[in-house]
Amino acid sequence: MNSRQTITFFTIILVAIFAAFIVWPRVAMTQQDEAPQKKQQTPTIDEYQPKSTLVTKEHKIDRAKFPFIDIHSHHWNPTPEEVDRLVKEMDTINLRVMVNLSGGTGEELKKTVAVMKGRYPDRFVVFANMSYDDLNTPGFGKRVAARLEEDVKNGAQGLKIFKNFGMDLKYAGGERVHVDDPEFDAVFEKCAELKIPVLIHVAEPSPFFDPWDYHNERWEELKEFPGRARPPAKYPPFETLMAERNRLFAKHPRTNFIAAHLGFHGNDLERLGKLFDSCPNVYVDIAAVLAELGRQPYSAHDFLVKYQDRALMGKDIYEVNEYKWYFRALETRDEYFEYYRKRHAFWRIYGFQVPDDVLKKIYYKNALKLVPGIDARSFPD
Repeated sequence: MNSRQTITFFTIILVAIFAAFIVWPRVAMTQQDEAPQKKQQTPTIDEYQPKSTLVTKEHKIDRAKFPFIDIHSHHWNPTPEEVDRLVKEMDTINLRVMVNLSGGTGEELKKTVAVMKGRYPDRFVVFANMSYDDLNTPGFGKRVAARLEEDVKNGAQGLKIFKNFGMDLKYAGGERVHVDDPEFDAVFEKCAELKIPVLIHVAEPSPFFDPWDYHNERWEELKEFPGRARPPAKYPPFETLMAERNRLFAKHPRTNFIAAHLGFHGNDLERLGKLFDSCPNVYVDIAAVLAELGRQPYSAHDFLVKYQDRALMGKDIYEVNEYKWYFRALETRDEYFEYYRKRHAFWRIYGFQVPDDVLKKIYYKNALKLVPGIDARSFPD
C-alpha cells in the first residue's frame, strides 16, 4: 500500500469514527424515545383509560330533587343493624321507600317483613318470590298461587321473578320451563286478583347471547364474569325469550308487569315503545341500565316524556354513593361524564333532563299507582 492509499484509508476510518460519535448517541436517544411510545400505542382494552379534556359545566347532585321509591333493590335476610344503617343512608339521598325484591316465601318472607317493615313500616316494601322445590309435583302452579296469597297476608306487596325463570329452570326430564308456561297461569292470575305487580327479569342484555368477540360491546363484562355469557349450546336465543315474555304479558292483561332493566330494550327504545303500545299492562324499571339511556340523551328524554306513565326508578345493586349518577342523568343536561360501573359501559353518558312532572312519575308516582300499601302522604302532589 503506497502512502496515498494509506492516507485515504486512515481518512475513511477517522470519518467513520467521527460519524459514529455524532450519529450513535442520536440513534440511541431516538430508540429510547420511541420504545415507550410503541408500548403506549398498543394498550389493551382494559389498559386504555383516556382522560377527557372537555371543559363544560357540571352539576354533581348528591340528593334527589324529590323523594323517590327504589322499585328494584335486593337485601337477603337483613339484620336489624343492617336495616337501621339502610334508613340512615336512605335519608341522605332522599330515598323515601325501598322495595326489597328478595323477600322469599313462607317463613323467610315473614322474617324479612318483620325486620324491615316491623321496624320502619313506611320505609320498606317487600316482594315475595316463588319456590320451585315442588315444581315436578302435579298442581304446582295452584300451590304457588296459594302460597303467594298467604305471603300477601303476611305483608308481601308484590311478586319478583328472577332471571333463572325461562333460562335455567328445568323440569325433572330436562325440559326448559318457558316464560309463558301454562303451569304458571294460576300464579299470574292470582296477582291480578290480589292487585299486586309482578316485577319480572327475563333474559339478559342481548350482547350476552352474541359471540364473545371484539365486536361485542359488553366484552369487558363478559371477561370479568364469563358465566354471564349465554351461548346457544346452553341457552335459548334472546329472541325466543322475548317472544315467550311478550306472550305472557298478552295472556294476562289484568296483571301489571314491571319488566326489569328496561326489558333489555334500552338499546332499542322504539322496540320498547311498541311493546308498551301493544301491552298497556307493562311497565319497566331503569335499574342497572342507566348507561343505555345516557348514551342517547335526546332519544331517552323523548321516550321518557312520551311514556312517562310506564317507567319507574330502580337501582338494583345497592350502593348509596352510586345513586347520584341517576340523579345527574335524570335532572341535568350535563355532557360526557363517566358512568359509575365500567363493565356496563366503556362509553361516557349524558344527562337527559326530564321535566319535573315526568320526574315525579319516574321517582314515585308510577310506583304508588302499581304497588299497594305505600303511604302517598310521604310524597308531594
